[in-house]
Amino acid sequence: MTSAEVDAFVALAQRPGEDDLAEAALCLARLEYPALREAETLAQLQLLVERTAAFVQASAAPGDVLGHVQHLGQFLFDTEGFSGNLGDYDDPRNSFLNDVLARRTGIPITLSIIYMHVGRRVGLWLEGINFPGHFLVRCKGMLGDAAPTEDIILDPFHGGIVLTQRDCARLLTRYAGEGARFDRALLAPAFKTQILVRMLVNLKRAYAKLRSFGRARDVSGLVLALDPTSLTELRDRGLLSYQMGHYGAALADLERYLALTARHTRRDDDDEDSDVKEEFEAVWEHVKTLRRRVASLN
Repeated sequence: MTSAEVDAFVALAQRPGEDDLAEAALCLARLEYPALREAETLAQLQLLVERTAAFVQASAAPGDVLGHVQHLGQFLFDTEGFSGNLGDYDDPRNSFLNDVLARRTGIPITLSIIYMHVGRRVGLWLEGINFPGHFLVRCKGMLGDAAPTEDIILDPFHGGIVLTQRDCARLLTRYAGEGARFDRALLAPAFKTQILVRMLVNLKRAYAKLRSFGRARDVSGLVLALDPTSLTELRDRGLLSYQMGHYGAALADLERYLALTARHTRRDDDDEDSDVKEEFEAVWEHVKTLRRRVASLN
């Protein structure tokens, strides 16, 4: 992405409101498809909205929240054939909305973005949930209602099924381990910038698994453009530059990371997180190596 495209993406991501989430998410596809015609994909998405709205309005009674949810799911997942990509979950195409629309498959967060985009336009009050390991959607009722109905938690990756609190607890155990304890705070709403950051982190991991370090580094740069305070992304961008042999850029990022996390080097603090200390020391070893390499090039 060009610097102008990055600036446009950040401006769209930070613009108030959630209705343009799909448009902002589609911008990320330029990382893989520089010549992407976003208007064409948005037009396809609008056609999907119109077909879905016609079906739901003909099938669900006005004001029937659960009926709208059920018929929305029926149309998107049964008629249109959207489904979670269980067979190739780490394929980067699962993170690009143009590919998800064309292939009718994706990961929880991209399927949720399409679900929310379409569902809001057929009258549902929907919001994302940054649930650990598996993005979810909440329906609070019908748009325009004076007060929300009882929350309905939905899983677009598995056909838009309705989840109980017990289902959510099981889901947490699956992704976070037996020791994880469910708390309703885990069902807090996710807003546009948070959703885009999570999309980018997923994409970075997919690229890194493919050893596509250049693209993974570009993704880290986008996360930092959205959240300049992310020390994790500063570290990761430095390490990715190191993998690529871009030692000057790697050294700049990793030295800044160390400077911002210097408090973790207090060896006399028994309460200090040992994992954080180990990570700090590992990065420090990289920095020492980089300093020698950069010096040898001068």
